[in-house]
Amino acid sequence: MSADKRNDIERDLGEQPIGKIMATYGLKPNDLVKNSTEQLSHKMVARAARGRRLTPHAQLKVLNALNKATKQAFSLEDLFNYK
Repeated sequence: MSADKRNDIERDLGEQPIGKIMATYGLKPNDLVKNSTEQLSHKMVARAARGRRLTPHAQLKVLNALNKATKQAFSLEDLFNYK
C-alpha cells in the first residue's frame, strides 16, 4: 500500500457507540475478553471503544464477545458508526 493510500484512511474516529454500551452494562475490556471464544485482546476492545478503526474481522470478535457478555443481540451498526 502506498503512503498516499495509507494517509487517506481516517484511523481515529472518535468515541464509538460500543463505549457507551459497555458503560451502560458496567463492562470493562476484560469482561469482553473473558466472554470471547475467539482470540480477542484487551487492546482490541480498548481501541474499539476509543474509536480506532478495526478490521471487519476484529469488529466481529468484539461484537460476539459483547453479545455474549450482555446476553443481547447487538449488530455491528450498533457498535461502530463507521464502515
